[in-house]
Amino acid sequence: MSSKQDETKEKSESTEEEVAEEKQEAEDQSQAEEKSEPEDQAQTREKEADQAKADVKEKPLEKMTVKELREIAKGMPGITGVHAMKKDELLVSIKEAKGIKDEPVKKVDSSTSELKAQIKSLKAQRQAALEAKDKKMATIFKRRISRLKKKTRRKAA
Repeated sequence: MSSKQDETKEKSESTEEEVAEEKQEAEDQSQAEEKSEPEDQAQTREKEADQAKADVKEKPLEKMTVKELREIAKGMPGITGVHAMKKDELLVSIKEAKGIKDEPVKKVDSSTSELKAQIKSLKAQRQAALEAKDKKMATIFKRRISRLKKKTRRKAA
């Protein structure tokens, strides 16, 4: 019987050792994962930052936010006092530093007589919509007429 007891003791000891080894391996893996997670997070943050910078470069300057413009201006030589500048000032200084000529955008407005002709045609369309009992289209035409009237008033002023 002593040999059987010895065998069972050896089996239990070996089983305990295997269990201890498995626990140790599991702990090692979890520690390795914990260490790699912050590195992965740092890498993803860097990728996101790089992507944001690429997006900033693709946007036209006028569409950028003040924060984005400040980031661009910080990296440019010759521009100082970036944080005290407003968006308009940042745009001007960045364009000067890049050598971009700022040309005012000209709006092509139609003459007053053309606007009034459009109003007349819209009034006729509105009247036809009212006769057809199409209230939705009548309202749409009424709004368009109102907008055109506002334009003619602005031109007169």
